[in-house]
Amino acid sequence: MSAADEILDVVDEHDRVVAQLPRGQVYAENLRHRCVFVRARDAEGRIFVHRRTPTKLIFPSLHDMFVGGVVGAGETYDGAALREAEEELGVSGLPRPEFLFKFLYDGGARGTWWSAVYEVRCELPVNPQVEEVAWHAFLTEEEVEGHLGDWEWVPDGLAAYERLRAPRAAD
Repeated sequence: MSAADEILDVVDEHDRVVAQLPRGQVYAENLRHRCVFVRARDAEGRIFVHRRTPTKLIFPSLHDMFVGGVVGAGETYDGAALREAEEELGVSGLPRPEFLFKFLYDGGARGTWWSAVYEVRCELPVNPQVEEVAWHAFLTEEEVEGHLGDWEWVPDGLAAYERLRAPRAAD
């Protein structure tokens, strides 16, 4: 089955399921759906950063500081977070990602999606999916901050990162 054929839950502004449709249709019609973002840190606390492959359906070739993706029809956010983290990092046996918060991302012309943000410690050697990840590294928070202005980042991941930074900026 292609990614475009995967069935997703379409949700309303309150994150209640209102339909189930193929991913390709959900994207084409900019229908509200669910996504997970998982910030993966290694044993030293560095953040897994990667550049998406040019074949991705959305935001091809952009950098991302999260692994993750869409939540499948009938799947929970927690289940999707673990599945997506293990798939993209190319590992098995990760601890369950810790839920941090959820927000409604507004992608403008691309639509909106509910976005659940998690964090997980990955002390296993990673072997990222070649279909998903063109380049990767574990970077310190300072290194990530240093690249915010000179790398093109996925906008929804950047929005999640800004929300993660907000409490620190207020301190």
